Amino acid sequence: MQTLAATRMEHSMVKTRWVCLWSIILIGAFGCTQKNMVVLVPGKHGAVKPIAVSNQAGSVELNSPYQSTTIKNGNTSPEQPATMDQAEIHTVFGQALAFQPTPPVHFILYFEKVSTKLTPESLRVLPEIVETVRSRNSMDVGVIGHADTIGNKQFNLRLSSQRAAAVGKLLVERGVKPECLEISSHGEENPLILTEDNINEPKNRRVEVVVR
Repeated sequence: MQTLAATRMEHSMVKTRWVCLWSIILIGAFGCTQKNMVVLVPGKHGAVKPIAVSNQAGSVELNSPYQSTTIKNGNTSPEQPATMDQAEIHTVFGQALAFQPTPPVHFILYFEKVSTKLTPESLRVLPEIVETVRSRNSMDVGVIGHADTIGNKQFNLRLSSQRAAAVGKLLVERGVKPECLEISSHGEENPLILTEDNINEPKNRRVEVVVR
């Protein structure tokens, strides 16, 4: 499941807003006058979301892959968007693209009904999680507990916390350092499958592990 992030990036007089995790925003300064260029590049899945590039003189929107704009100075509006050749992007921004962070790896582990016991299928995923942590030398592993809507919200929040703690314990027992784990829980508030109250939904009885 992909998530969206609303963030703000600043470079000199350039501001971009509403950036998506599956878009890459390249910002560079060029020439004697230090003009600023902003390019919208699709991420791993090939999709982009629009961003606004603005300064005190005006604003333009980039909404298509490889669109770019240039800002000459803080008193001049960003130029109208133009599509930039991919070869030129790699020439200008090749070094920056080469140092993109590795995307996080997501795992979902499922539980028996009203229980902190993992299903047999999910138990078999634990070695893969541990190996991913080891191979990436990760020091940032998120463990997020969830519940379905059986029971009240307070009960499900407690149950989801217990599930996250149980998975954390299993990972530590298999060699993951405790200080690498960030354990949290959402109760029934962020279901994978939307349901009415008091519905037994196996896919909502889960812990999500994110290895960054």
